Amino acid sequence: MKKILLFALLAAATTIGAYAQKIGYVNTETILAKIPEYKAAQEEVDRVSKKWEKDLEDKYKAIEQMYSDYTAQEVLLPEDVRKQRQADIFKAEREAKEYRESKFGYSGELFQLQNTKVKPIQDKVFKAVETVARAKAVDMVYDKAGDVTWLYVNEKFNLTADVMAELGIRE
Repeated sequence: MKKILLFALLAAATTIGAYAQKIGYVNTETILAKIPEYKAAQEEVDRVSKKWEKDLEDKYKAIEQMYSDYTAQEVLLPEDVRKQRQADIFKAEREAKEYRESKFGYSGELFQLQNTKVKPIQDKVFKAVETVARAKAVDMVYDKAGDVTWLYVNEKFNLTADVMAELGIRE
C-alpha cells in the first residue's frame, strides 16, 4: 500500500512539474534569412564549395580519361609502360581523395570556412534566443526549422519576432 501511495505521489509531482514548464519556439531559418551578414557568408561558403566540387569533378573526369586510355591501349603497351600508367592512375586517384578530404572532410577547409563565416552569426542568434527565453521565463525553446515536426503550435509561444527584435532586425 505504501508503494502505491508513494508511486501516486511521485506521478502527481511529475505531472504538476511538467505543466509548470513554459515552452517556446523559434524559426531560425526565418531569422537567419533576415540577417544580411548571414546571407553573404552563406553565399561565400556556397560559392567556394561549388568551385571545389567542380575542381574535384574535373579531377575524377581526368582519372576516368586516363583509365579509358589505358584500357584501350593496355594490350599494346610494354610491361614497364603498363605499370607506370597504372601507378599514375592510382596516384591521381589518391590525390583526388586527398583533395576531397582536405576540402570537404570533417576538419577540411569547408568546415573551417563555415566556422569562421557562418558560426559566429549563428552563435549571435542562439545568444539572442537565450536572452529572450530568460526574459520571458521560458523553460524550453525549440527550433521549428529543424527536424522537429509539430502538428500544432500555439502561436503565443512563437519567439521568432522577439529574437529578431533582440537582434535589431525589422520584419
